[in-house]
Amino acid sequence: MRFALISDVHFGPEASHQGKLRKLTHQSEGLVAEFVRRMREEVNPDLVVNLGDVLEDESTSQDRVRYARFVALLREIGKPILHVAGNHDTINLTAAELCGLWGTSSELTYSQDVDGVHFAVLHTIEHRGERIELPEEQLKWLERDLAATALPSIVLMHHPASEMRLEGNRWFEKRPHLCRVVERRAVREVIEKSGKVLAVFNGHVHWNHLDIIRGIPYVTLQSLIENLDDDAPGRAAAAHAVCDLDDRRLVVNVYGAEQLRYQLER
Repeated sequence: MRFALISDVHFGPEASHQGKLRKLTHQSEGLVAEFVRRMREEVNPDLVVNLGDVLEDESTSQDRVRYARFVALLREIGKPILHVAGNHDTINLTAAELCGLWGTSSELTYSQDVDGVHFAVLHTIEHRGERIELPEEQLKWLERDLAATALPSIVLMHHPASEMRLEGNRWFEKRPHLCRVVERRAVREVIEKSGKVLAVFNGHVHWNHLDIIRGIPYVTLQSLIENLDDDAPGRAAAAHAVCDLDDRRLVVNVYGAEQLRYQLER
């Protein structure tokens, strides 16, 4: 099967960091529209995944309108969509509002089978300025969910569960507690014990990264609108990934300004 991923599109107001233009939010809608065009005309995925942080949060009313616009754009691809809730998405919008925008009655933690592959979606929670949490009930849910399926599985989450080094990351080098999940070792233990998980995908960190821990790849996808230059006017990463999975391997191609390819043997 083939699935595509996009992350951290940040629809919303201009966002600077340490006095420099870091997120090219004014390009967000155009870059998403180009992603949609490419999916429809060139890639034809079986599934599209949004790894979270659709919003550069501003207010409840503005966030609701912008999130709805993003969902409407993705639906033009005409394929199933799985959404992950990011930390910016849940600042002004409730879980019920997000599920309504997704068009589901599920919780923010859920699973779905697509073309013989099981996808488990986790909702990592940022306690602002303090830590990233995956609550105990979600760990138990993941253990039950993976035990109940016989299918090869992919885990999707917004924040990373790996041990990535953060030196050189403009967002999190000095704030690792706002990047990695506190309970990441427990998450990995559940994943490893299941014997079914082929890979884990996340966004949030605003760079491309691959960790392989005990044989399981943890893939971090760059933000669509990250400014690859040091300041304005800027150059967007335009990052998205296309993954091809068969009985032998998972091949991850990252497109955009920083192109990468990971070939992961099963």
